[in-house]
Amino acid sequence: MKFELEYIEKIAKIVSDNQLSEITLEDGEEAISVRKENNVITTQVSPAPVVQQAALQPAQTASNNVVKEEKAASQPSGNAITSPMVGAFYASPAPGAKPFVKVGDVVTPGQVVCIIEAMKLMNEIESEVSGKITQICVEDGQSVEYGQVLMYVE
Repeated sequence: MKFELEYIEKIAKIVSDNQLSEITLEDGEEAISVRKENNVITTQVSPAPVVQQAALQPAQTASNNVVKEEKAASQPSGNAITSPMVGAFYASPAPGAKPFVKVGDVVTPGQVVCIIEAMKLMNEIESEVSGKITQICVEDGQSVEYGQVLMYVE
């Protein structure tokens, strides 16, 4: 399998559009991994046999360019709302309920934007700023770390 730039771009788009964290495709001794961490997509093409190594070098360079372009395009702006603790992120007050906020909503200081469950305690996370939600960086039920960006307000 030859990993061409167009193919790598399609895989990166699949990861981004479907809110996946990682996808790995293998064909014999060749493999490509596309990983999304903290809203940054990285691509890694595994080493191939020496005979095919020269053919993969352009693909690796092209994939690095794709990653750099996507990093620049996906750099969020505005104020980050971060997790004050380790726990589970919940976008709504109960399963199946309407989420506290969604992209495009306008929030005000003190407005609850999500819940972080830690040690069976539900902790309401409030916005400290006013503005429009431009990006929600985590999925409902996802584990979050202390200081991890939950969403951006512009």
